Amino acid sequence: MTSSPADSGIHPFRIAIPQSDLDDLHRRLDAIRWPDELPGVGWAYGVPSEYLRELVRYWRHDYDWRAAEARLNQWPQFTTEIDGAHVHFAHIRSPEPDATALIVTHGWPGSIVEFLDIVGPLTDPAAHGGDPADAFHVVLPSIPGFGFSGPTRETGWEARRIADAWVELMTRLGYERFGAQGGDWGAGISRELGRVHPDRAIGIHLNLLPGAQAATEPTPEELETLSPRERERTLTSWRRWAAWFRDGTGYFHVQSTRPQTLSYALTDSPVGQLAWIVEKFREWTDSEQLPEEAVDRDLMLTNVMLYWLTGTAGSSARVYYERAHATGERIAAPHEPSTAPTAVASFPGDPQIPLRHKAERTENIVRWTELDRGGHFAAMEEPDLLVDDVRAFFRQLREKG
Repeated sequence: MTSSPADSGIHPFRIAIPQSDLDDLHRRLDAIRWPDELPGVGWAYGVPSEYLRELVRYWRHDYDWRAAEARLNQWPQFTTEIDGAHVHFAHIRSPEPDATALIVTHGWPGSIVEFLDIVGPLTDPAAHGGDPADAFHVVLPSIPGFGFSGPTRETGWEARRIADAWVELMTRLGYERFGAQGGDWGAGISRELGRVHPDRAIGIHLNLLPGAQAATEPTPEELETLSPRERERTLTSWRRWAAWFRDGTGYFHVQSTRPQTLSYALTDSPVGQLAWIVEKFREWTDSEQLPEEAVDRDLMLTNVMLYWLTGTAGSSARVYYERAHATGERIAAPHEPSTAPTAVASFPGDPQIPLRHKAERTENIVRWTELDRGGHFAAMEEPDLLVDDVRAFFRQLREKG
């Protein structure tokens, strides 16, 4: 369902994928043309054929999209037009009338599927063994260009513009003050929302903080000023960042420079789209061998399906290009200070480990949590840990007054 560019109304939306689209997917999976691979290299050159063949077999014969579609449709969903973009979102109100409004934003290669296991505990804590005072009205938007918010129709959609759009969305929903939560691009967007609109943001909870990693090798002089714990964490952050930058940023450079060229392959081949995404679920999760050690296989495939069924491989990648080529006044400023009360939950499996001494240079850090398990896709990997930290942060803000 779409509306005209000038339409600021909010329209009900329900996912209803035509059976012909699923039949087409099955035909393509049946006709896959497999490449060769070197023996004995594991994941070093990319996703191994043996693993992907089994995953494709499962996707084709065992995965149930209709069950996933029905689960997603349990959320009230809507669309609206903001700043010329078609925006899809879920809006799940808490049964607690005094609940705090919270907008939660995914990243790439994620989607609102990431949040299937956290919405219930956030909106209705009493039904999940929690305190009703910790309840949230939850808004889950799809980033412009992603899934049912795609494709974008013009250039310029990067973190600052998206943050402004989220403020407009929350205004239309009747929320004057609200919290924001996010990881990956959702972290950059949420952080920017708090920086530019501190009057609207109650607090910003992040499970990734752009710019707070050890992106250059720490000097002895820098290390001397740190506590032993922060010193070791800084060295770990540098080692993790250096390995990621050396071997794990190919996707970043392609999507930052030639997203359109990439889009032809991923939009035409479901196995190509699957491999492009599942590699990140293996590399960025707290897993040893396979991504399914950290993330439910069906949830991972449902996430892939949102990219495939909406044909948004290319338009979702554009956010990288927009960030890399951003100019003018309406661009994100990740190094400019933010006054919004901010919490950081650091999960050890994430390739980008934030450092508190760096974060405090630009952020108003009021809560810092270092978890003992979980990775980049925190809401999927360790939903209980993420929910607990979100609750504790906003409870802390309420008690402070």
